[in-house]
Amino acid sequence: MPPYTIVYFPVRGRCEAMRMLLADQGQSWKEEVVTKDTWLQGPLKASCLYGQLPKFQDGDFTLYQSNAILRHLGRTFGLYGKDQREAALVDVVNDGVEDLRCKYATLIYTNYEGGKQDYVKALPDHLKPFETLLSQNRGGQAFIVGDQISFADYNLLDLLLNHQVLAPGCLDPFPLLSAYVERLCARPKLKAFLASPEHTNRPINGNGKQ
Repeated sequence: MPPYTIVYFPVRGRCEAMRMLLADQGQSWKEEVVTKDTWLQGPLKASCLYGQLPKFQDGDFTLYQSNAILRHLGRTFGLYGKDQREAALVDVVNDGVEDLRCKYATLIYTNYEGGKQDYVKALPDHLKPFETLLSQNRGGQAFIVGDQISFADYNLLDLLLNHQVLAPGCLDPFPLLSAYVERLCARPKLKAFLASPEHTNRPINGNGKQ
């Protein structure tokens, strides 16, 4: 049995970054898919620490909170920078990803039709910091921090891929980010995962909007 189990709804949502990480690191994992009906019945929700998913199991160790799970995997697989300074920068990136992911989720789930135009208009300002971060690290030819992949790279990649669906061409003004996405997506194990039915058949969000 794989040591890792992801307990989550049948969407990419807040778990696709950890799936990308595990796949790229050559790990297998089990999916426990939670249907809306099962969730609304109550017992599983009541058993979850914050009353929400994802829930992640590493053997007999259970974690909640998607970013805490990513950091745990980052420490497990050496994906948290080479020293404390790089680890701090990885946190800076990941917190920035979380800020934009929350804005994205608010649009998707609360104001898609009415807010999409303004969201897309403001998107360059939200993407520019990541272009800046890339430019400050080896001329944008490597990863977001340092010379090795980090958990923040997978989280950022997932967010950027989602935005390319929402607003095709959104990365065109950002040559470093565009090349970064292409470079990461070409990593053999990650490329295979992104082409797999498990990924392609899984909706991005739970309400059909993307």
